[in-house]
Amino acid sequence: MQNYNEVLKYTEQVLDIIEKAEVTKEEAAWIAKETVDGFRENVNPGFLEYRKSVTKDTQFASVEWKDSGRNCFVDVHGKEYIDCLGGFGIYNVGHSHPKVVKAVTDQMAKQPLHSQDLLDPLRAMLAKTLGMLTPGDLKYCFFGNSGTEAVEAALKMAKIYHSEEGRSTFIATTRAFHGKSLGALSGTAKGVFRKPFMPLVNGFRHVAFGDIEMMRKTMAACHMVGEDVAAVLLEPIQGEGGVIIPPDDYLKQVRELCDEYGALLILDEVQTGMGRTGKMFCAEHYGVVPDIIALAKAFGGGVMPASATVASEKVFKHLFDNPFLHTTTFGGNPLACAAALATINVLIEENLPQRAAEMGDYLIAGLRDAMKGHEDKVLEIRGKGLLIGIEFVNDEIGYEVAKGFFDNGILTAGTLINAKTVRIEPPLTIEKEQCDKVCETFAKVLKEMNKEAVVQG
Repeated sequence: MQNYNEVLKYTEQVLDIIEKAEVTKEEAAWIAKETVDGFRENVNPGFLEYRKSVTKDTQFASVEWKDSGRNCFVDVHGKEYIDCLGGFGIYNVGHSHPKVVKAVTDQMAKQPLHSQDLLDPLRAMLAKTLGMLTPGDLKYCFFGNSGTEAVEAALKMAKIYHSEEGRSTFIATTRAFHGKSLGALSGTAKGVFRKPFMPLVNGFRHVAFGDIEMMRKTMAACHMVGEDVAAVLLEPIQGEGGVIIPPDDYLKQVRELCDEYGALLILDEVQTGMGRTGKMFCAEHYGVVPDIIALAKAFGGGVMPASATVASEKVFKHLFDNPFLHTTTFGGNPLACAAALATINVLIEENLPQRAAEMGDYLIAGLRDAMKGHEDKVLEIRGKGLLIGIEFVNDEIGYEVAKGFFDNGILTAGTLINAKTVRIEPPLTIEKEQCDKVCETFAKVLKEMNKEAVVQG
């Protein structure tokens, strides 16, 4: 028999904590202990070990508490951090943007979720907005809650588009990250994520990212053996792969190959979209229009989980006869749609894509200046807009630099696919003074590592 009284008492205690804007020192200690114990006993103790790798001593127990302005947050003990991780790219309009929060709270006061049966107005209005915003003939929208769901929807759209021909071959690339559900994981490239769940979805082949000749030969080989490609799945710039930027003509050539072989082009802009790279969508840098585009992360404004899969009519129309072939209970809910509409409004009103381009150039220049004299540790600093990667000689140096950033009040992290690359992905609202602090801290951490190496030597 469950002890409901104990559950009631504990949840009331937690709800009291949620209500508080500030907590006492004793309450902060209780929150930290409950968080660590909860992860160890009920979430996953592996996360505690992982956190040790980017902090030092017992600081892995630092517990996030609340936002602090557009570009920072504080932990439960009151320490402030400049957010250069940005929730892996969700805070493009900044933390808790007032317009996004207001849209969500206004909608919540009316109706948080919809009945599922009647037509919900905000879904229609958001779809129309995306039809106007996205490049080329992209028009129809399927809404979900995450990037993985957006990619899954894209894969299913490609399959049903080719259902009469029976095409089921997909080409993805090495170092790609598209999510971790079975379909999206089939496109993801890292073996450590894939092997425990094999066999995955049949028909996926991986070619080197940026290598158009390998792509061309693979498309031709698939055609010759009667396994024509249904779609090519690509990130315009690989995020988790280490912020890998392709040759300037690569995406255009992939588009031409897809047209030649009758394959669809799916662009995964979950991380690169919504202004991150200096354009509203990264595809715009290369003058390419995909058949399907996947959006998530920043799409919900850092306030609500939200995703969209936007396709041309020629692709999406295969779902017209039976719109229930692919559905989701919570995708396109009123709160998420309100957040996405407000996010798009803010991105345009505050000219944040252009700001990302300018601040990205400023930050990259500052980081490159800070690394001078430390070429024995830093291989390259690269990026487009405010999607920036610092690639180190090895993983260990990358982790040490991430620790140093953290100890100095700046949150960064290595990338999932390429651990020796530390990603700098702040809100697009980051200020010049905060960029300066990031660069100064980078220089400081590298110098301290040199001193430690001398002492140890």
